[in-house]
Amino acid sequence: MKIAVLGTGVVGKHLAAKLSRLGHEVVMGTRDPGATMTRSGSADTDDPPFSQWSLAHAEVGLATFADAAAYGEVVWNATRGWDSLPALGLAGAANLAGKVLIDTSRPLDTSAGFPPTLFVKDTDSLGEQIQRAFPEARVVKTLDTLYAHVMVNPGVLGEESTVFVAGNDPDAKATVTDLLTEFGHTDVIDLGDITAARGTEMMLPMWLRLMDALGTMAFNFKIVR
Repeated sequence: MKIAVLGTGVVGKHLAAKLSRLGHEVVMGTRDPGATMTRSGSADTDDPPFSQWSLAHAEVGLATFADAAAYGEVVWNATRGWDSLPALGLAGAANLAGKVLIDTSRPLDTSAGFPPTLFVKDTDSLGEQIQRAFPEARVVKTLDTLYAHVMVNPGVLGEESTVFVAGNDPDAKATVTDLLTEFGHTDVIDLGDITAARGTEMMLPMWLRLMDALGTMAFNFKIVR
């Protein structure tokens, strides 16, 4: 499958690398490919400079948001929450129309430090905002309650844990569930339509507090039933 991963940060890198290893044809999207190749990495050792990362993942392409979205049969939004709507706008509504648009973004406002607040909540969600902005895309919210490494390597936790999907299109959710299964997720709960993205996004404050209390991001929720 041809998959566009929009965003070249730590989440985008993990998703693109895993999808490529699974045999998918992956192109990553960014505002300016030249600038991305010369940008330094973050302090996170999981997020090296893109030029360094790309040497180990030469099979993964790099293009503008628009060119990547046009290429992908499935488009994966791995941009930061504040950047998601602008980035998808650059990707272009025509390039997203009819496609499964997987949204892993988090509506976190870090302007006041830790812990961040949510810039949308309760009666709306970032997933819903994306669906409204791109009504012809088939948006599915998933994996926003996990750290990047665990998103694509759930087996590192040593036991089964739970991930969620939310979206209006049953076929789109089935496609996303298949990809999650390829990643190794064995318990995927369909929460319903895209309004259920409010639920997973509002789990983020608890996720952040757990990260602080546990001193690690290598954890996940498990729904016992």
